[in-house]
Amino acid sequence: MSADMADHERIDFSKISFLVVEPNRLMGQMVRDVLQMLDAQYIDRARDFETAVNVLRMGRTDMMITEWALNQEKLGRDGMDIVHWVRNDGGSPNRMMPIVMMTANSEEEYVCRARDCGVSEFVAKPYTVNGFYTRLASAIARPRQFVRIGEYFGPDRRRRKVDYAGPERRVEAV
Repeated sequence: MSADMADHERIDFSKISFLVVEPNRLMGQMVRDVLQMLDAQYIDRARDFETAVNVLRMGRTDMMITEWALNQEKLGRDGMDIVHWVRNDGGSPNRMMPIVMMTANSEEEYVCRARDCGVSEFVAKPYTVNGFYTRLASAIARPRQFVRIGEYFGPDRRRRKVDYAGPERRVEAV
């Protein structure tokens, strides 16, 4: 049995509520269809920052999947602004929710910026269903510890365990 299948057996997507933030109606429907294939039952949708924040304030979202590039004509906000709001705003009902960032911009610069803003996982478009599932499973089944380092609050940006003999500079999130 592959690792992906083992994760699939442990994750009950029907118990997880999702928010999909995607300005393109067709792409949003595609993400919703994949989630429904995984037995997700609770899927809210938003097309812009303001709508996403209003849905998040209701406190019923367990996991968010957001496109980086939103309709910026509305308030000039993008997916990174939503991530920043979730992680840092006092009005955020779940600062530690898993967040998956989706974008066609998969260059290292974008991946690093998303990581440094506090996303849990990154999915490059176009994506495969298996690749998308792998990122969801990783964010749910193997969440990274949350830390506060200066202005940063979010999942530990390091994925590998490193033998480090120096002073500990990270502070665990409470």
